[in-house]
Amino acid sequence: MLCVGLIQVEMGSKNHEVVPTPLISQISGLRGASGVNRSISNLAKVGLIARVKNAKYDGYRLTYGGLDYLALNTFIKRKSIYSIGNQVGVGKESDIYVVADESGKQRILKIHRLGRISFRTVKANRDYLRNRNAASWMYMSRLAAMKEFAFMKVLKDNGFPVPTPIDQARHCVLMELIDSYPLRQVTSIADPPKLYADLMSLIMRFASQGLIHGDFNEFNILVHEETQEPVVIDFPQMVSIDHPNAEEYFDRDVQCIKTFFARKFGFESEEEGPDWKDVKRTGKLDVEVEASGFSKKQAKELDKYLQQIAKLNERDGDEAGGDVSDENDDDQEEEDRGSGMENEDDEQPDNSNLSEDSCEMKNEAETRAPRSGVTSV
Repeated sequence: MLCVGLIQVEMGSKNHEVVPTPLISQISGLRGASGVNRSISNLAKVGLIARVKNAKYDGYRLTYGGLDYLALNTFIKRKSIYSIGNQVGVGKESDIYVVADESGKQRILKIHRLGRISFRTVKANRDYLRNRNAASWMYMSRLAAMKEFAFMKVLKDNGFPVPTPIDQARHCVLMELIDSYPLRQVTSIADPPKLYADLMSLIMRFASQGLIHGDFNEFNILVHEETQEPVVIDFPQMVSIDHPNAEEYFDRDVQCIKTFFARKFGFESEEEGPDWKDVKRTGKLDVEVEASGFSKKQAKELDKYLQQIAKLNERDGDEAGGDVSDENDDDQEEEDRGSGMENEDDEQPDNSNLSEDSCEMKNEAETRAPRSGVTSV
């Protein structure tokens, strides 16, 4: 019964920042408002939707908890996920969980939560994003997941060292679990010059195929424990070499690796490169990604958001990458209530394909990760 109302609020969000209660009933197609109202009340009690106070009318909006619920339901219907284990990572704008399929094979679930860092840093800079014409945080999270999945698939199909993408639903990406450690956690490397050369070669290889990672640093590079071969992750900010800021992003990626290796391993290469002028396009993976379904319009929307946040981080002195270990309950409560920055004129997500998902999950509490072990959902 919890699902009656939840997917209707999501569908209503296509054209409404705050979905009117009568519209929720209308979309549900149910006769009589009592059942729908009871379901809405139950959804609000467990935090899957939130009633918006001081609105022009009585209405609700979807919370990240509600979006999580719907995404997990989709994965379960597709048999992509059977059980959820521990949370193994918390990024500025994502949460990482270990999950498993019906056979018990472990996978990684990345849940995009764009906008989360803003609830921490925008408090002193609300006007900076208040009037933006970009879409809602959840819509941006959807775009980030779509883009990441599209890039991972194209890169994997073309032999790049990235995790195998398995599935994507709403703001979540499911990928293979790789036995490795983030480069920032590695205390020693058997052959720093080789790993350094491998990483610089990857930067050039990306560029030759028309792509720039855009955040190529110790936070987004994994190292195999045994082979010490690199694996690259995190692709929402990846851009084409035709991007107006391509050279700047390329140089930043190169400098990030140089700085880290000098600081962490005391290694400095005798070679100055690679340089932007040395980039020669030999492939068109940037075009291939667009052909896969992630459109230029969607890319521009997401890129605009990422550039806004990058500027905000520069103003607040935030270090690129890293964990959100200092995020507090007040920030989370603000996220659950809404940031206060949404405008009803903002672009809304295209939810035209939501009818393919029906809610069949047993209980919202069962979707939460336990303190230890793995539990089926």
